[in-house]
Amino acid sequence: MSATPQKNRASRRVLAAAAGLATVGALVAAMPASAHGRGHGHGGGHGHGHHTPARTVDVQLLSFNDLHGNLEPPAGSAGTVTETQADGTTKAIPAGGVEYLASSLRTARKGHPYSITAAGGDMVGASPLLSGLFHDEPTIEALNKIDLDVTSVGNHEFDEGATELARLQNGGCHPVEGCYEKGKKFPGADFPYLAANVTSEKTGKPILKPYTVWKKNGVKIGFIGVTLEGTPNIVTANGVKGLKFHDEVETINKYAKELDRQGVKSIVALIHEGGLPASSSYNYDCDSPGAGDGISGPITDIAKGISPKVDALVTGHTHQAYVCTIPDPAGNPRLVTSAASFGRLYTDTTLTYDRRTGDIVRTAVKGSGKHGSKHHGPTPSNPVSANHLVSRDQKPAKDMTDLIARWNTLAAPIANRPQGYISADINGRGSTAPEKPLGNLIADAQLEGLAPADKGGAVVAFMNPGGIRADLVYKASGSEGDGVVTYGESFTVQPFTNMMNVVDLTGAQLVSALQQQVSGSNEASPKILQVSKGLTYTLDMTKSGADRVVTDTIKLNGEAIDPGKTYRVAMNEFLAGGGDGFAALGEGTNKLVGASDLDLFNAYLAAHSTASAPLDPPATDRITIVQ
Repeated sequence: MSATPQKNRASRRVLAAAAGLATVGALVAAMPASAHGRGHGHGGGHGHGHHTPARTVDVQLLSFNDLHGNLEPPAGSAGTVTETQADGTTKAIPAGGVEYLASSLRTARKGHPYSITAAGGDMVGASPLLSGLFHDEPTIEALNKIDLDVTSVGNHEFDEGATELARLQNGGCHPVEGCYEKGKKFPGADFPYLAANVTSEKTGKPILKPYTVWKKNGVKIGFIGVTLEGTPNIVTANGVKGLKFHDEVETINKYAKELDRQGVKSIVALIHEGGLPASSSYNYDCDSPGAGDGISGPITDIAKGISPKVDALVTGHTHQAYVCTIPDPAGNPRLVTSAASFGRLYTDTTLTYDRRTGDIVRTAVKGSGKHGSKHHGPTPSNPVSANHLVSRDQKPAKDMTDLIARWNTLAAPIANRPQGYISADINGRGSTAPEKPLGNLIADAQLEGLAPADKGGAVVAFMNPGGIRADLVYKASGSEGDGVVTYGESFTVQPFTNMMNVVDLTGAQLVSALQQQVSGSNEASPKILQVSKGLTYTLDMTKSGADRVVTDTIKLNGEAIDPGKTYRVAMNEFLAGGGDGFAALGEGTNKLVGASDLDLFNAYLAAHSTASAPLDPPATDRITIVQ
């Protein structure tokens, strides 16, 4: 981290105002992390009548993850968070958008002279048109203005390869598209992107900084950043060409040792990998002791293996909200946090820094502490942390409103470019039917694009219903004319720029996948896959669970599915990873990564429609429903 912006930034942040998170007296008295074998020491120092700084200082750590270039508030359910009410019911609350994230963070910092803002990766990639169109330069600009101090890389930071990631860090105009604004060169991120576990195959060295140290008035906190080791499995081959991805735990432990040797005893790991809490409510108590409570998923094993030298873990990737404690290898509780996605939440953590040991004070046992009587219930563990809603009721940050308006003006010519023509509304998000006209259109586009032998040889395609974010509307949204599908409109339907995968699945696995639509985690609220033309079957909703799929009706191009035969199946990377409860789809082998879902969709619109011969909404006759 370069010294100058940090100094200016720190001085900008010294805002004396109402204190945010009150710190619990018990925490100051608590023991430093036993990992470093420090004794108790004595507070206060021996002043001899002079003012001496307090033994401990509270450092505020604000964090978020998985922004994915969502500058404007995300539309629909992607722009809400679930909140559990006092009476136990849940409520969806609108949240997110950088105008509100900036306001939330700036308000939270008031009264905290020691405040750091860190992120857990996927700041860019799978971004809406406003950012994605400009290779996410608008998002980096917004994060600079928000005063982000540091972030780890996520898998989506590699969507366009290591060279493009280096450009986002270091600046310079796009190698193909050049500078987007006359006389303005893209300055790059003024915060470091950390990639400790991503090395160059040629040099064996990390492609970006592995760690950084935040310093102020003698307080030093080290940050190590990693992405998930499995990044190559979820990014196009081009994006990870020439790169090696290493074990998260081994990498963090290696650099924690290095920081420790340099005298940096307070360490936070930024990890783009996460977990699944038992509840989707952001205010769920992850440490409640009930059966089935807590958190599962990859982060639980990672957390258990990371050196006790590391004091807190900021995580991401799963788009979930949680503030949990998972014991470190020395048996001491350690914080593991994640703030959902799309800037809908931020985490506020108080790290109590001991000036004598240079370490973060961590209580040995959660809920212990002599001063418990001052609080309701047991003393919270230290550090103290909570997720907070990025509410849209607050005043938006004017600099962000202006930034959004400026880039929207630049986006307009591309956003308004025609991709194809439709004769009527083609409903996706707005259709309540299990089989949606737009779902069929998307699946057909995916099959057509990936059927050629050199493109994957797909014989069937599946689309997840949740990935269809809008409808294609006949009425013009701007000046393009009725029936014209613009790039902005097709992008809004599929904003994730999910890379397509073609995999081998057996007939038996195909049948299992169809059954998983209406059983297991999807039984209460079925997720009906949208299927390409040629696949037909009956769904009997009078039955329960897997029996709802009438197996002897499943046919591909009129022929029964053979359980022992292998089929080439096209789907986006989300489904190919077993997303949405489709474990069977995650069992695919011989994976080929193809073009993005959006590219295939636009290519299909261009190939199948003209102004004089627009595309009709496809018939919905592939799934027969018995109610």
